[in-house]
Order: sequence, then C-alpha cells, then structure tokens
Amino acid sequence: MKHIFILTGLSTLLFSVSNIHLPVNRPFGNPLRSETRDTLAYKYHTAKERSPDCGGRPDSDCTVAKVVYPYFNNQPLLNSSIQRKLATVFNFGDKKISTVKELVHSVISAYLADTELIKDKGSYSLVASLKVMHQDSYLLAFKIDGHTYSGGAHGLDKAAFLNWDIKKQRELTLNDILVNGYRQQLTMIGEKIFRKDEKLNANTPLTDNYFFKNGKFSLNDNFMITPTGLQFVYNEYEIKSFAQGQTGLFIPYAQIKSLLRPNSVVSQYLK
Repeated sequence: MKHIFILTGLSTLLFSVSNIHLPVNRPFGNPLRSETRDTLAYKYHTAKERSPDCGGRPDSDCTVAKVVYPYFNNQPLLNSSIQRKLATVFNFGDKKISTVKELVHSVISAYLADTELIKDKGSYSLVASLKVMHQDSYLLAFKIDGHTYSGGAHGLDKAAFLNWDIKKQRELTLNDILVNGYRQQLTMIGEKIFRKDEKLNANTPLTDNYFFKNGKFSLNDNFMITPTGLQFVYNEYEIKSFAQGQTGLFIPYAQIKSLLRPNSVVSQYLK
C-alpha cells in the first residue's frame, strides 16, 4: 500500500507544484521569484489524462497525469520548444516524444503496460508545471517543477529551466552568454560557492557524501538566467541522496564578469 501514501499528496501537489522551494544561495534576494514585464501575451493551458481503470475514483486514488504550461500568442517556435522541453524532462517511456499531449499519455501507457506484467503495481502519477519566472524585451526565463511516481518507496521531484532568446527565437545555452573557454573558470568559481554553501573547507573531499564523478566538483547545464546571476539546480540523486533533496547553486554576475559574453541577453543586467 505504499502508493497510497505517495498519491494522497497528489491533490496538494496539483496546487503547489510551482512552489517547490529550493535550497539556494540568495545574496541578491530571491532569483527564483516570478518577475515579469510582459512583452509577449500568453495564457496557461492544462493537459490531463486519467487511466481507463480510474472509473469514478478521485485523482488521488488512480493513475493521473496533469501538466500546466503557458501558450504564447503567435509564437509557434516558442510553444513547440516549451512542449518539447516538458516532454524531454518527464517522459515516462522509451519512445521519443515532443508534445505535452504525448507526455501525459506516456504516463498512462507506462502504467497500463506495467500492470499487465505486475499485479498490484500501484497507481502512477505525474504533476508538472512550466511557469514564466521572468520576461523582458530580450529574455524569457521559465522554471519547470514536477513530481512523478512510478512504483517503489517514493516519488521524485524534478526541477529544470528553459531560457528563451526572444529576438533570436531559440533556447539559450551557457555558450550563448559566456565567452569561449569559460568552463574551467566557471567551475572553479562554482566550487567555491558550493563549498561555502555546504560549509566545507577547500580540502574536504567530495567523495563520501556526494556523487560527483571521481569526487571532482562539476556544474551541470540545468540553469536559469536571472537579472542578478545564474541559478543552477541539481536534482535528487544527481549529487546527493534522495533524502537530501534538490541542491541549488547561485552564481552572481559580479563574480563572473570576465566570463560574460558582450552583447548577449545578460548585458542588460550589468551595471
């Protein structure tokens, strides 16, 4: 009956999934707060699918997938990128998918396939949202939150980001906002901040309580551009145990000025 405990929280998550709090360093305030100066019009859509065996049971007692995401007027490339990002982050199956409709259906399909093989598998769930966190004339920054359950002792929370260049109509990567050859120096700066956040001295090994490859600190590419710096997030099991949850790492622009690419979307935030 483990799944009953997990899915009892589903109804709460339907309303709070966009409010998962991350343990982040915030020297300039809260970089994850919603801060928009709307330049593109949008409204939130909801995609939802219930398993055929739900019958009259409530969502909290059967397999349900629900995703909330923004739809932008006259922005086909942005809309398709939003759906593709969500599908990539939360896909329940092995088949490549690219739309939210396919995503919610992948949850139901995975559940039905598994229940044919394993009796009393328990209900599956996906509750996810993609939320506009910041918008100006050049940048759209989105935060993705989600909770999944597909059997076992517990579900998983996952956070991800999407940074969109409004002028060039494409997703931004670190290569777009940082100069060539930035990785080594950015990693060194990130490690200093990480060790300070974790209350570790410079010589404390990262082998015993962390999952970094070969005990060597590394930054992932899961980041959001904010007006004051770059917000990174490591998800559960990525660098720590499940019990320790997600780990945030905030790098202020003040510490990486020499690495910032001129005339990028970040330039507007520098003084």
